[in-house]
Amino acid sequence: MSTVVADGSADRLVEPPASRHVRLGNWLVLGPTIAVFAVLAWNRRWMSDDGLIVLRTVRQILAGNGPVFNAGERVESNTSTLWTYLLVAFGWIPGLRLEWLAVVLGLLCSTGGLLLAMDGTRRLIGSPLVAPAGVLVLIALPPFRDFATSGLETGLITLWLGTTWWLLVRHARRTPTGPVWVTALVIGLGVLVRPDLALFSAVAGAGLLVLEWRGWRRGLSWAAAAAAIPVAYQVFRMGYYGLLTPNTALVKEASDALWGRGWAYLTDFAGPYHLWIPLALCLLLAGLGLRRTRIERRVAVVVAVPLLGGLALALYVVRVGGDFMHARMLLPALVSLLLPVLVVRPGRATVVPLVALGIWTVVAAGWLRTSYTTLPAAEDETLGIADERAAYVAASRHEHPILAEDFEEFTALTDPINAMLATGQAPAVLVQNKQGEWHRYPTTNGRTVATFFNIGGPGMLLPLDMWVHDPIGLANPVAAHTTPYPGRRIGHNKYAGTPWEVAELTRETPAELTVNGDFTVPSIEAIRGIFACPANRDGLDSVRAPLTFDRFRQNLVHAAARTSLRYDYDPRHAQRCG
Repeated sequence: MSTVVADGSADRLVEPPASRHVRLGNWLVLGPTIAVFAVLAWNRRWMSDDGLIVLRTVRQILAGNGPVFNAGERVESNTSTLWTYLLVAFGWIPGLRLEWLAVVLGLLCSTGGLLLAMDGTRRLIGSPLVAPAGVLVLIALPPFRDFATSGLETGLITLWLGTTWWLLVRHARRTPTGPVWVTALVIGLGVLVRPDLALFSAVAGAGLLVLEWRGWRRGLSWAAAAAAIPVAYQVFRMGYYGLLTPNTALVKEASDALWGRGWAYLTDFAGPYHLWIPLALCLLLAGLGLRRTRIERRVAVVVAVPLLGGLALALYVVRVGGDFMHARMLLPALVSLLLPVLVVRPGRATVVPLVALGIWTVVAAGWLRTSYTTLPAAEDETLGIADERAAYVAASRHEHPILAEDFEEFTALTDPINAMLATGQAPAVLVQNKQGEWHRYPTTNGRTVATFFNIGGPGMLLPLDMWVHDPIGLANPVAAHTTPYPGRRIGHNKYAGTPWEVAELTRETPAELTVNGDFTVPSIEAIRGIFACPANRDGLDSVRAPLTFDRFRQNLVHAAARTSLRYDYDPRHAQRCG
């Protein structure tokens, strides 16, 4: 219940003050729920290789080399801009390991976001006492707990969604905590948390305009507040990196439609946990709540925001083919859809569905898991979806692999390279043959270069002035602009390996390059033919040439063309200059 009073210029909805016992009762619900999640997520703490990729960029920024993965090569290898700079904000603390910073900060963001989201839902339903409902679904799911401490931006996404929801509910209840433009600014940050969250931002922005409409002039000013930081960063991105999107979007060809693979990704998430059961129970609880509540227009508007936003996020993920990490890309959509029912008003009618939801929660948290840990032997339409945490625990033989040194595979790869670098030998392209031996080819750019499939761990263990590349293009501007390689995993379906590095970065004759049997003369000559094309050479200059004012301007003007630049993954088919 609430009362409308006049405050002079506008009506303001004032909630009656809750008694001390009611406030204590709410905290006895919200507090332990968050505490349980925090403990469960901490018990699953770990660090992904993709999280380590972010940390090398953080190291480069702190070292004064700019927001790059490799010094002297402007490639935006991190998808979440805000997550990168949030880590930078705390990464200067002396003696602090960045891996632990990412783990702890991710957990704090996740718990803070859930707490804000639950409090927002409590305020929305206007009930003195609440019971946990949708939040139990999130806590029960292993991937939600896993990615809270993975070094990735999932925790920040939860915090942003929870904050946006909390602010919108305050506006719906006419109890905002600040000016409308502040809420608009927070909503606009979604695209910098993760580019696909622009879909949620658009829906949330429209909802805010409906809730607080005061004419076109005010509406345009709020839109300007929402767009200010993203637009400023977009100008920087285009001028600095020479692209319209993060390099990761280029690598994953985010504009392609892969509905079949996306559906396989969706069923891979929903199937192991019988996700339709808790979603049906939450829908039933929402329906029971509607029976007891007079739905106002403002309430309907604010509830529509996460429902429409969540559906848009899920549809986008399915359209682009999902991801290779089990459930990860669908978690923001699930959080969005559950926001209106994270907590519910307890009563006789809700006892049975709440008990049923509790039973599913215990079963899901304790026993329901995927049927796999690492990649299947023969990749099917799921394109090698993996339970990333389980795979990394198995590979590292650590229950909580967090530091780069915890991964024996990474140390085995990088220790010989660090030993070579310590001898002071001239910079070279390093190539490892099938016997594990490293061979050196003098480089033309004055930097030692090596290629690894997983670059996060090696990137943390190798010097910042060495170029650490990957054949799939996350930090490799050559591979990023190739066409997708058929039959490879989602997110890993580009491939330009060490022959491309040697051909592009050395002046050795093709005959000398065949000593290992790893390269052929025709392939080396074909690759060199690709980079004889002016457009392809200009594409590399946009990220490797010194950053002058004119270079920034040229990058800014030609960012769209460079984003669409592609050459065939098979160098024999890519030598024609367009």
